[in-house]
Amino acid sequence: MLPLLVTLGILGASAVVLVYQGVALWLGRQMPKLDPAPPGVGPGAAPRVGVVIAARDEEADLPATLDSLLAQDYPAVDIVVVDGGSTDGTRAVIEARAPRVRRVAEPALPDGWVGKSWACWTGAQAVQGEWLWFLDADVRLAPGALRTVLAWAERERADLASVGVRVAMVGFWEKVVLPFFLQVAITYFRVPRTNRPGSRSAFANGQCWITPRAAYARVGGHAAVRSAVNEDVAIARRYRAEGLHLRVAWGPELGTTRMYRDRHEMFEGLLKNTRDPEFSPVREVGFLAGFVGLFLLPLGVLPVGLLEGSGPVAAVGAVLWCALFAKHVVFTRAVRGSPAYGLLYPVAVGFYIALFGTSLVRKLRKRPIAWKGRSYPTG
Repeated sequence: MLPLLVTLGILGASAVVLVYQGVALWLGRQMPKLDPAPPGVGPGAAPRVGVVIAARDEEADLPATLDSLLAQDYPAVDIVVVDGGSTDGTRAVIEARAPRVRRVAEPALPDGWVGKSWACWTGAQAVQGEWLWFLDADVRLAPGALRTVLAWAERERADLASVGVRVAMVGFWEKVVLPFFLQVAITYFRVPRTNRPGSRSAFANGQCWITPRAAYARVGGHAAVRSAVNEDVAIARRYRAEGLHLRVAWGPELGTTRMYRDRHEMFEGLLKNTRDPEFSPVREVGFLAGFVGLFLLPLGVLPVGLLEGSGPVAAVGAVLWCALFAKHVVFTRAVRGSPAYGLLYPVAVGFYIALFGTSLVRKLRKRPIAWKGRSYPTG
């Protein structure tokens, strides 16, 4: 039999684990869903929208993105693609759609800037429009997406409105890891609380967000977050600090993105995000402990209870197994993944442990951040 204090400690820790799983589900259920507006429903005065796309070696994804933009049922759009020194066929893709799409050659990257922020800042100066819509090069839009998002932003009086489009998950590692990634992001940034007046939470999805040009200028635009790796969250915090209105919604019917093509690209892409100064070595150690303590160690409670002949511990362990696996199946289904892959969530946890472990080692060795052929000093 287990000593009483050990039993109580296991039961107390198990309660904490169960509460965390409940909080994650609660936050997920709070995410507002934005559905496509019916034809004819849109913003009142149809203001001009300037669309800015940062593209660096995006030959594979950019054609579908641009074609979906050109198919939008909105009359006043100016589309600029900032070509960040692409070495593939990106330039030809853009020029094939001229003059409806304009190519802007990205100037040399200044010291202290991250490439995406520099491209977005460059595009914002070149595009025309009362509203600025920043869109990733791999986001394919539904025909009424622009009209829907702009009408929603006006209705909510939002100074920054961002939409989470559906994440396409094709390969094995995408299906296993990305639902877990989305769960962690929603929980860590408390994403739905961004919509609450007076909340300190601030989040934006850099794949798809829109803002009035005046509000963008007020916060200093991307120049104000020039060195941030996670520039979308950083600029959302600038908006929050200025007392401006933020809105975020889940819009799986408005667009689709395939974030990564294989395991290596996904590892390096997510690793790049963890290298933001926000994730200090101390915080990364906390993440590693959290992944183990909240998702892996609880699976050991049931066998410990059975081996030690402790009925209460075994019963709680069985509840933990059911709660953990059911939660991940439900969440995977909610983000339009294959529910059965939720049963493989320990594999996703192992992926993240390797990710943060690698990030921690590289930070301690002061290795630069590398992404899309560019490198930036850590911090």
